[in-house]
Amino acid sequence: MEDKKYILTIAGHDPSGGAGLSSDIKTFEAHGLYGLSVCTAITVQNENTFYSCDWVALKTILDQMAILFERFTINVVKIGIIENWKTLYVVSKFLKKHNPSIKIILDPVLRASSDFDFHESNDFSAFEKALEHCYLITPNYIEIEALFPSKSISETIEFISSKTNLYLKGGHRKDKKGHDELYYNKIVQVNLEPSHLDVFPKHGSGCVLSSSIASNIALEHPIEEACKLSKQYVEQFLNSNESLLGVHTKIKEVKNLEIRS
Repeated sequence: MEDKKYILTIAGHDPSGGAGLSSDIKTFEAHGLYGLSVCTAITVQNENTFYSCDWVALKTILDQMAILFERFTINVVKIGIIENWKTLYVVSKFLKKHNPSIKIILDPVLRASSDFDFHESNDFSAFEKALEHCYLITPNYIEIEALFPSKSISETIEFISSKTNLYLKGGHRKDKKGHDELYYNKIVQVNLEPSHLDVFPKHGSGCVLSSSIASNIALEHPIEEACKLSKQYVEQFLNSNESLLGVHTKIKEVKNLEIRS
């Protein structure tokens, strides 16, 4: 294991394996990384139905992280569902304390595909402070609208971009479906267009894209290249079969799909 790179996911447990911790670990392994995991929630769901979510106590989350940092060097972490913004801030502060140069990729999952709301907290001040700890945030269009309800999408993009890098997922766009945007260094915008307009929807595809980006960052790809590679990876994942549960293929087997920027 000495030649392996380690990467951490902090997310919920999905029994179907399509989203959350299991999905992240599969993605990490497909990129040749060894995935570590910290559980934030136990969900009762499958790829079609969501029944409930039991949150893991903050102390238990911190204890899980602490024992991993005692043993492993962790330079990149992906964060998925988390109970509220205050918890996110505490977790991100803990990560920065243990590794000041750690890169945090935040996938702000606010709602399950079955419309179950994960967040009840509107502590935007805690969210703003957590953003400053993040390297990249990866909301979709529904999530970015909900992050700051008092702001327009363009105002929210400008605000988040002033704090951290932003990858805006376009799977829920009404105008240009599948058209993603990357904002980094506060001013640079890169357009990532889909290679295939007809894809098969997948449970957990947002988790897969974010964990793929985290993997490529851990592999030391520059942010723009990391996002382009991950766009390719998730397109292959979406088209792996016609069901809601996708198949993960090793990154070396991804074809050279044309992604324009």
